[in-house]
Amino acid sequence: MKRVIAALLMKDGLCFIAKRRAGDALANLWEFPGGKLEAGETPQECLRREMQEELQIDVIVGKLFDENIYEYEFGMIHLSVYWVSWTGGTLYPAVHDEIAWVDKQTIQNYQFVPADIPIVEHLRKSNDHFI
Repeated sequence: MKRVIAALLMKDGLCFIAKRRAGDALANLWEFPGGKLEAGETPQECLRREMQEELQIDVIVGKLFDENIYEYEFGMIHLSVYWVSWTGGTLYPAVHDEIAWVDKQTIQNYQFVPADIPIVEHLRKSNDHFI
């Protein structure tokens, strides 16, 4: 089972989401950015590395928001999603086709990768950081 770590990046009451690149697995679906946990890496180290690689930004990783296990046809993943705060760098989407800042009402209008759908629902019902 692969461990995947993703970020809930919030700014001014909006949540950052990104659309997977055409040609990638799960192409054209939206996701919370992040990536695979590498051997010897903590979830926090993984998110700091992934945010730098994928978005060119520095972040502080906060508490765990939610996690789940999802079985895709290509394998099972254990997804852990953490709150993150943007601390530096200029946001540039290096590996996504589109990005968006969305609120509670509009997030449901985006088609997410299946493993992220329970996270979206939890986020919509949560008052944490989503004001």
